[in-house]
Amino acid sequence: MAKKQARAFSHQSHANADQTVRQNGDLPVVTFADYGDMRFLHLGTPAVQGSMKVSKPFEIHLEYQQRMMGWLLFTDLDQVSHKHAMQLGLGAASLTKFCYQHLKMRTIAIELNPQVITTCRQWFNLPKDNEKLQVVLGDAAEIASDDQWRGKIDALQVDLYDQAAASPVIDSEDFYRDCRSLLTHEGCMAVNLFGQASNYDESLKKITTAFGKDAVWAFKPTSAGNAIVLALRTPRVFDANTLQAQAQTIQTRWPLPAKKWLKTLAPISRAMTLDRSSLS
Repeated sequence: MAKKQARAFSHQSHANADQTVRQNGDLPVVTFADYGDMRFLHLGTPAVQGSMKVSKPFEIHLEYQQRMMGWLLFTDLDQVSHKHAMQLGLGAASLTKFCYQHLKMRTIAIELNPQVITTCRQWFNLPKDNEKLQVVLGDAAEIASDDQWRGKIDALQVDLYDQAAASPVIDSEDFYRDCRSLLTHEGCMAVNLFGQASNYDESLKKITTAFGKDAVWAFKPTSAGNAIVLALRTPRVFDANTLQAQAQTIQTRWPLPAKKWLKTLAPISRAMTLDRSSLS
């Protein structure tokens, strides 16, 4: 999170969804704060749940969220605009907006807290629903197990944390199996794992059991401690030259540092060493 500056302005959303949230004590109140050109989303605690650069609202600036676009390394880039993305957890809508605005994908986001949706629409430049964009108020676990979406999602991005941001709120082997079932044959899931190294190990084990060891790739943690895991519906082999060419194309077409990804991304079957010093 950025250091607070003297001219910071804090806000609390007072939209129609507030009443719904207040009637359900399990859901935190949503607030946001501006620090210079940055706007940060909070769920009743100092922990940052998402952010946006006000001058570039449709770009992804957080490193871990950029890495959650790593599934692009494994897909046909010429067909991206015809593919279907789903986000489980809206946050500040950075991934949702990028998939919709830059990649031109059919995009659906699932969010449990109605106030998050309203705040994103009012203050984080989230467009209204249309034929290619849909934001659904719902439970991620229920959506993942719904037959309606099975085999239809090309890019699944999972970022599910509560207001304390200590560990994923849904993190079972059954959940990851359901996530796998959502994917198309060549689809990919990207998961943000944040917290203690022991939690990471447990989560990675569940993902590996659900997808298979040969289908899982992992980034080393960011300096903030976010470790992004990519899991393929169908295991495939990619040589270094192919990935380098893919990364170059991604970086040319979209504002993503894809060539840097290859320095920290590897299949877990190579027994990549996790830099635990980056995990608190």
